[in-house]
Amino acid sequence: MLAPSARLSLPLEEVDVAEELGTADAWVTIVWNDPVNLMSYVTYVFRSYFGHPQEEAERLMLLVHHEGKAVVSTGHREKMEVDVQAMHSYGLWATMQRSGQ
Repeated sequence: MLAPSARLSLPLEEVDVAEELGTADAWVTIVWNDPVNLMSYVTYVFRSYFGHPQEEAERLMLLVHHEGKAVVSTGHREKMEVDVQAMHSYGLWATMQRSGQ
């Protein structure tokens, strides 16, 4: 065991949180197709909330429209919970799940 003074002199190691947690702890937010919201509105939400450029927002919206769903964000569980709640506040149907499921 190191003496307290030796422990204080050891260099601190930077840890990348994404590497530390790995992909096993990654979660995704999924937006699902619905019969209510206009495609232009869904594009607007993706641009305004996520900050996507027009082309990316339209690509995601078309995935929702044609495939029935699209992954719109990836990250830690807490962030995905916030994103899902935000999508609900915009009137979109959204869920979250572990990445890769």
